[in-house]
Amino acid sequence: MSQHTKEATFLLVDDDRVSIMSLERAIKKLKIVNRTIVARDGEEALEILRSEAAEANGTLPPFIVTLDLNMPRMNGLEFLDEVRADPTLRRLVVFVFTTSDMPHDIQSAYSQNVAGYLVKDNPGETLSHALQMLGTYSRIVELPA
Repeated sequence: MSQHTKEATFLLVDDDRVSIMSLERAIKKLKIVNRTIVARDGEEALEILRSEAAEANGTLPPFIVTLDLNMPRMNGLEFLDEVRADPTLRRLVVFVFTTSDMPHDIQSAYSQNVAGYLVKDNPGETLSHALQMLGTYSRIVELPA
């Protein structure tokens, strides 16, 4: 990692406790050591991100977000609308990780510049492959500090 970059924090945004526990287990099994934070919906995720940016003098530290679409209070697509409209958050790296394979959801997510859209069709296998990819991504991609 260059001196101009900082290790990314993972933000897992999902209201399903089983999915979160599976993600955390897979992160541990894959020996991904990045700091990991959990948010149960889009509103909580926004609070976390804005708080982190405020603590860093208005600049969001590097985050990689895994985002479920189907959540209470603020769903994933509403979260993406808020993020992309906020100058401090708009460059956030977001991977959608959801059960929805609806073409409209996929198109809506990609129209908000997500880095990838992963469907939880076989949760264990998809999860393991996705986290392995995200672990590698976090180590080799240079994100601004």
